[in-house]
Amino acid sequence: MTRTRFAAAIALCAAGLAACTPTLRNHGYAYVNGETPVITPGQDTQSSLLSRLGNPSTVGVFEDDTWYYISTTRETLAYQLPQTRERRILAVEFDDAGMVTAVEEYGLDDGRRVNLVRRETPTRGRELTFLEQVLGNIGRLPAGSFTGEENLPGGAGGPRRDD
Repeated sequence: MTRTRFAAAIALCAAGLAACTPTLRNHGYAYVNGETPVITPGQDTQSSLLSRLGNPSTVGVFEDDTWYYISTTRETLAYQLPQTRERRILAVEFDDAGMVTAVEEYGLDDGRRVNLVRRETPTRGRELTFLEQVLGNIGRLPAGSFTGEENLPGGAGGPRRDD
């Protein structure tokens, strides 16, 4: 009996420790052996980058002449929100002929937080509680129920046909 309890306690502790093991997930462009690819301005073109690196993660929003290869590593621990551990962004700029003109690499430290505006448009009236919404129509009769002018099924509001 004592051995069974001891084995159960060890199994419980092992399960608890396994739950605390972080899970790493990689997203985006996968760097080979963690090395930045060699891109030479003036020699490489869009087609040579497509053949060596593949399609970019994204293209510039306002200009089509900038390609971005983005790689992110996120760590999740138990029930907590994921944390970004590493981010690498490789920005490649091209001229009108498709030749590489500049290459920049950005990391997690180069990022900036952007505060979003949380304004709301006010509406007239008042907010109904859950019970007011559920019980609001109890005791109300449909419009025209005593005059025989109900709408047709399906919401067709035309005159009633007597066939």
